[in-house]
Amino acid sequence: MKAVYYEHYGSPDVVILKELERPVPKDNEVLVKIVASSINFADYACLTGSPFPIKLVNGLFGPKNKILGMDYSGVVEALGKEVKSFQVGDHVFGELSDFGMGAFSEYRCIDEKILTKK
Repeated sequence: MKAVYYEHYGSPDVVILKELERPVPKDNEVLVKIVASSINFADYACLTGSPFPIKLVNGLFGPKNKILGMDYSGVVEALGKEVKSFQVGDHVFGELSDFGMGAFSEYRCIDEKILTKK
C-alpha cells in the first residue's frame, strides 16, 4: 500500500510517498480502505513539530507516528475475529488523533470502538 510518510519534522518537502505492507487487523480491529481524508492545522503542526508542545505529544526528536492524517472516510475491507458491529463493505468515517494517526494511507486498521458507520 502507499502512504504519505515522514521521518523528521519539517516543511511539506520532507514528506514522501512510500510503499508499505498492507496492515492486517487484530482481533478487535477493522481494516479500512481509506477513500478520503482531510488536512487540517493539527496535521500541519504534526508535520512541522510546531508549536513546540506538539513535540511533547508526537515525539521530541522525531515523529512517533510516521504516517500523517487524522480525519478519514472509507470502506471496510476485512474484519478481526472478534468484530461484531461491522461487515465488509460498510462505509465508515472517523478521527484518529488519539490513535496514532495514519489516515494518509491506502489502508488503516482501526479499533471497532472508534469507527462510525455513515
